[in-house]
Formats: sequence, C-alpha cells, structure tokens
Amino acid sequence: MIKVNVPHKSASMSVISALATLVSPVRFLPALVAKVPGGSRGAIKPTYFKVGTPLLRAVLAITVTLPLATISHAEIVTTTALGHNSTAVHKNAPYMPYANPEAPTGGTLSLDARGSFNSAKKWTTTGMPMAGTDYLYDTLMTGSLNEAFTMYPQLASQVTYDTEDASWIIYHIHPKARFWDGTPVTSSDVKATFDALLSKGPMSIRSYLADIKAVQVLDANRVKFTFQSAENREILLTVGQFPIFSKATIDTDFDTISFTPLMGSGPYKLAKVDAGRSVTYVRDPNYWGRQLMVNRGRYNFDRIKFVYYGSDEIAFEGFKSGQYRFRSENKASNWAKSYDFPATQAGLIVKEEIPNGNPMPMQGFVMNMRRPLFQDIRVRQALTAAYDFEWMNATLFHGQYERPQSYFHGSELAAKGEPSKAELQVLNPLLTKLEPVQRSEVMKAWQLPKTDGKGFNREGLLKARQLLLDAGFYYQDMRLYQPDGKPAKLEILMTGDTMGRVILPYIRSLQRLGFDAKLRQVDAPQYYERVRRFDYDMTVDVFAQSLSPGAEQAYFWGSKAADEEGNSNTAGIKNPAIDTVIAKLIAADNRDEIILYTQVLDRLLRAGYYVVPTYGKSTTNVAYWDEYRHVATHPSNAVAIDYWWVDQAAEAKINAYLKR
Repeated sequence: MIKVNVPHKSASMSVISALATLVSPVRFLPALVAKVPGGSRGAIKPTYFKVGTPLLRAVLAITVTLPLATISHAEIVTTTALGHNSTAVHKNAPYMPYANPEAPTGGTLSLDARGSFNSAKKWTTTGMPMAGTDYLYDTLMTGSLNEAFTMYPQLASQVTYDTEDASWIIYHIHPKARFWDGTPVTSSDVKATFDALLSKGPMSIRSYLADIKAVQVLDANRVKFTFQSAENREILLTVGQFPIFSKATIDTDFDTISFTPLMGSGPYKLAKVDAGRSVTYVRDPNYWGRQLMVNRGRYNFDRIKFVYYGSDEIAFEGFKSGQYRFRSENKASNWAKSYDFPATQAGLIVKEEIPNGNPMPMQGFVMNMRRPLFQDIRVRQALTAAYDFEWMNATLFHGQYERPQSYFHGSELAAKGEPSKAELQVLNPLLTKLEPVQRSEVMKAWQLPKTDGKGFNREGLLKARQLLLDAGFYYQDMRLYQPDGKPAKLEILMTGDTMGRVILPYIRSLQRLGFDAKLRQVDAPQYYERVRRFDYDMTVDVFAQSLSPGAEQAYFWGSKAADEEGNSNTAGIKNPAIDTVIAKLIAADNRDEIILYTQVLDRLLRAGYYVVPTYGKSTTNVAYWDEYRHVATHPSNAVAIDYWWVDQAAEAKINAYLKR
C-alpha cells in the first residue's frame, strides 16, 4: 500500500476527499479515484479509487442571465454553473451525458478495501477512516467528469460573484436541501464546516484552503467566502468541492474517533459496520437531491458495501468467490493470466479497460530531500539511473505499463521536446535560482534513461556509479561511503504487500552500487504516521493530476508545504523557481496560461530529479460480475461508478450460481 495524492477537480464525488487520507495505485479502492468516485485504493482512496481577476478575460464561464460574451464591464453576476478558464457545456442539460435517467434502482455495489479502520470521519487528523464516507455528504457543487474543471449545482443552487474581483463569492444554499434528520442545510452549517476544516482538518486540506480569509453568514441560505487576494481564481470553485456537515454534530463530534459519522445530507446513510471487516451504506429513500440535474441517473444502488482484506492476494480470492463483485485490477499478472476461474468460464465475469483522459498519475520512489543524503542532485540522478523499468515491465508487468516521462504524462499539459519561446520567457528569469545541473537539464528535451531489458542494467549502474563518485562518494572495502565518511545507507518505507515485488529488484540494484539499502515494511497505522511526519528516506507515492492544475500544486511541491507535517510535499522540495511558477499557475488568466505554466512546472520537477518514476497506465482495468451496467460511452475522466446500475435479473442469476 502506498500513498496517493489526488487533486480532485473532475470527480463525481468531491475527489478532494482523497487529500484527507493516505492511499496507492494500490490504495483504498485503488483505482477509481478519478477513476471511481471519491477515492483511491490502498491507496487510491476511498470511495475508490479525487474543479478571478476578470471573468472578462475568460475566468469563470457559466450559466448567467446574460451571455458572458456580452459583458463589457465589471458587474455582479449570479450563475448556476462555474468553469475555471472554461465553459460549462452542460449548463442547460437535463442530466449529465454519462448518466442514464431511466436507470433502475436496487441491488448492491460491493467493492474491496485494504487494511483496517476505526472511524467514520476522514476529515480529521485522528483515526483511520473507513472507506466510502463520501457517500454520506453532499458538496456545495459537484464536478463534471468530462470537463477540465467545471462545477454544477448540488447543495448550492447558484453562486454570485464579481466579474472583475475574484476576492469573494456567495453560495446560495438550495432551499430544499435537508440533512438526514429532515432539518434544513443552512449557511451556518457551511461556515461551521469550513471553520472546522481550517482549524482541525488535515494539513493538506488547510493548505489547499489557505486562501480563505473569512466565511460569513449573510442569511440562512447565503454564505459569503472572502479570500486573501483576487489572484487565486480557482478558489471560487474549490470551496464548492467540500462536503458539508451539520453544525450541531461538528460542535460536539468533529474530531472524535467513532463509528458514528457527522450528520450529512448525502444520498446514503451508514447502515452497518462490521469492525475491521466491512462497511455497508444504504440509499436514503428521502434523499432531498435525487432530482437535481447532476444526480439524475446517479446513486442507483440500494446498498454499497466495502469488504476489507489484509492483502491483494486474499482480496482477489474474495472476488473470485463473489464476496464482492466490482474490482479495480492493479496487478498486471492477474489481468494477464488469472481471470480464468470457473465464474469467468461460465460467462459471469466482465473485464473492461476504461480510458482515462486525465494525465497518467506520476508514481515513483520519492527521495526525502529533508535527508542530507539526497541534497546533491547527482545522487538523485544516480538513483534514477539505477531503476530498470524495461526489465520490470517485461518480467513483472507482461508489457502492460509505460513509464511516465512527465508529471502530466499523456496530456497537453506535459512538457515536450526543448522549451518553446513562451516557456523560455518564463524560465529565463528563473535560471539563476537553479543549481547548475538542474539549470542544464531544464533546457533539454528531457528523457528518462532506457535499458536493454535484460535485467542487468550495466550501463545505468555504471552511469550511477560515476555520478556518485562525482558527488564525492567513495568506495572502501566493497562498501559505498558518503563524502562525510558515513556509510551510504537508505531504506524504502512501504505498507501492504503489493509494491514489494517492485521495490526489491530496485533495492538489489542499489546494493550492487554499494548502498546499504533495505525495505522497511510496517503496518498501516505506523506507515501513515511516519509519512505524516516525513519519517522515511524513500517511499512510494502517487501524484494524480487533473486537467486543470492549480492551488494543489503548492502542497505537492511548494516550499511552505515541505515544513508542514501531514502535507503532501513528500519529497520535501524547497525551490524558489518552482514556487514562482506555481504562483503564476494559480493566477493564470486563461487556458493557454494554465498549459504554459504547467509545462514549465513539469520541466522544473523533472530536472530536479526528486522522484524516480516507476510505471503507470492511461486506462483503468476493472473486472466485475456481470450484473452491473453502464451507459455506452464512459466520461473522459473517470469510471463514474456512481452512474452505473444493477441488472436485477442478472443479479438473480449470479446469486443462484453462487449458492450452488
């Protein structure tokens, strides 16, 4: 199990929730984050698997009483949809294009999760939250799964903002919005939620929302957010992505560890908890938001159940026996040759590769720059050269993976070739802030080293050895020493069992270089605590990106986040050039600027050699018992399991098969 960082800007259920927890390409319900609603497994988490300055210059395009193009001066606009540097194309649609408004309701969606849990609260710094809690809560707005960063009404029926001043926004609470107990959702609940998140929430969330200056109750149905400046235009949409809790339960139970969730207004309630084994949610028949545009054809399962397993091997056996019936398959060898069990032969199992239009997540071995060992970039280059992707892909992964050459691999956001003229205009003033190696690398057509795939990586190890010698390392008695005379030692931290087969061959390569390298495997609670405190030499992390990067980049790579325990800068990067580009990205006025600054950021991150990129896929592999159905065309950015449904005749057939 590893930790996954996911900026959720286009997920069905506030993908932002993944920020509140640590998860892996193998994390809590790994795959469906942006691949499946709300989370990721063991590391993709939890529900499975996660969108100002002048609007005149194309900032927030949306449904307004006047077409945006007719606005010729600053004015106060009230709208029902928001798009960050893009147009909300579904603003007049009766339902989302990836929904079936006639989908039948009923049946159970059952999925797997890893590790254990002791709390129903994932937005605090205490406890280990259960999978699936996103289903308990509505957000002010909800993201589109086939647009870069657009938001449509959910708890909020509309918003009001100034087209020339992005320092504030007013959210109007839907007058029919209700919590499970029938009490109305009010602006006081919104204020209490954000006050709690900003004072008691995970550090990554506090960082993400740091631009909030004040949350003000105007009346029962209007709440005003005021921001530190007008530069971070996407913050207007960001605040709409967070779940809203009842003030009454926030005041008494926000950060207590228990199986009693905070009161929500979402489509499901917590039905049953089998401690350490499973969690079951039941659809609320009185859910107030069933007929909202974004919810038509959504939340069709009567029950959603997460079954916990200690390892992926055991979980796969559970799937084969029907203990749960929807699986995201992250193991290449399973996908290639293990789906030949009796249920498959009986035609009851479906395997599907679902395209994902988001950038391919950057998974890699993160080097903790807080450790002196990794301060010299030549050491980081050497550790990168020692990794043999080609051998691993052929031997372990059946040729199913590719190596990410970018932090935004497979998208228009990825830097390609040598810097363009526009990129050079951004880069040139920053070059003096870079160390010589990074300054040189950032100007090149960057490419990771390739091996012959035979498993020896002689060329890579020879290059790595020379880099270490150039950095002042030396050999004595067949051992490698640092320039200060200390042995060259490091350990790679992990939890679970999925990544061991990837880490161990890499460790053997490091040992051939002379490193005293070890794998440190710990249980999930210890792992999460050590990662929270940045207590590791190297670890595996996954940085999942949306098509509209912004403020979340500051807590991935920003200098301030490097010193904040619990934040997502696992590499400990402190680079003023990167900070400058992130600030420009956050303040981007249009889509072209978002692409430009992201490409420059990509170049700086690659040239810094902070992460050893491992492998990834641009599709999501899912396997499921043939009772689940979906529309013919998936959304471009997610699996969208919330919009699937159960064919009850097929379900009955499968139930009969399993009872035999």
